Amino acid sequence: MSVIDAILLGILQGATEFLPVSSSGHMVLAQQFLADFQQPGVLFDVLLHVGTMVAVVIYFWRDLAGLIGSLWQSGAEADRQRSLLGLLVAGSIPTAAIGLSFKDFFETLFDRPDLVCLMLLVTGSLLWLAQRLRPKGLARRRLNLLDALIVGTAQGAAIIPGISRSGATIATLLLRGVDGETAARFSFLLALPAVSGAALLSLRDIGGIPQGSNLAYLAGALAAMVTGLACIHLLLAVVRKQRLHWFALYCWGVGLVGGLLFVSQ
Repeated sequence: MSVIDAILLGILQGATEFLPVSSSGHMVLAQQFLADFQQPGVLFDVLLHVGTMVAVVIYFWRDLAGLIGSLWQSGAEADRQRSLLGLLVAGSIPTAAIGLSFKDFFETLFDRPDLVCLMLLVTGSLLWLAQRLRPKGLARRRLNLLDALIVGTAQGAAIIPGISRSGATIATLLLRGVDGETAARFSFLLALPAVSGAALLSLRDIGGIPQGSNLAYLAGALAAMVTGLACIHLLLAVVRKQRLHWFALYCWGVGLVGGLLFVSQ
């Protein structure tokens, strides 16, 4: 894999990790069209995810500082932050259970571009339903334990390539009556434990980087980080304006076109 290929995949990862269009699904499809591309393996995908998670840390550093500081602070705001931290822990439990239980099975799906196209259609439908069926009236800005467990389960299911992690989690919370910006911020923060855990599990594969590919792997991760910062800002603006259906149309388009291409091969 060349440095240029790695940067292009990093940009694709950074753009699709936070926009609700499935980063893993786009990675699978893009790799089908890169000439002479050899699958770099799970470690490269994890490094790209780490790059985007660094973008989350940079963008939400105040939120993260508040969560950490609440562990030794007192007062109403500290109590609220500790409650949010507890919900993030609770939401991470079903994600971890699903990921660890079905890890080997999910990895086999990354060789199924036809399945990815089908799952993109599912993602588009979920986004459309969330936009159309979300409860009307004043939305909640506080989450509860049931919200966290349900959205954690949705995040676990999003390991399937073609199911958008951000799309599944944000749409789930919207359908439960949670405010759009609150849903998006919780979705971003909930991703940190999941990706950190995946990165730790993949450390044993660090020796598997092909000789001479270190620069390409680093370039890909940096490209994902920079692009991710821009797309976090974009998604928050889209959620505020309640325009998620734009991404539903996009997912349907990619899923249908990709499906026709692979069926005709």
